Parts: sequence; C-alpha cells; structure tokens
Amino acid sequence: MKINEREIFEKIKVLSDSEKLALVDAILNELDKPDPEIDHIWAEEARKRWKAYKSGEIETVSYEEVMEKYK
Repeated sequence: MKINEREIFEKIKVLSDSEKLALVDAILNELDKPDPEIDHIWAEEARKRWKAYKSGEIETVSYEEVMEKYK
C-alpha cells in the first residue's frame, strides 16, 4: 500500500499539538537507531584516550581553561 505524503500531511494537520509532538518524537526515535559499529569505534577511542591519560601521554586542560577560552 503506497501512502501519499500529501495525505499524511493532511492527517497530521488535524492532530493536537501534543499528538504532533508525540509523532515527531516517534519519527526521531526511528531515525536515531544505534549503530553497533559506530558504538564500537567510539568505545575503542574512549579506551585509547583513557589509557593515554592514565599513562601521562596526553596533557589535560582544566575546566576553567576551557571556559576562559570560550568566553
């Protein structure tokens, strides 16, 4: 069954604001599915950074320095 975008839009127009928000939330949740490969890459990067920090291979920057930079 092919659903016409115009038909969907017309049906959405009659929804209450809270119903529209719920629909938007559902659509965004559907689009924002976790990607296990990307999660794995980020987890590995976090492990590398933590190891480098703990071994003193990288310098840290204080919160105050960061905030001062972006004032």
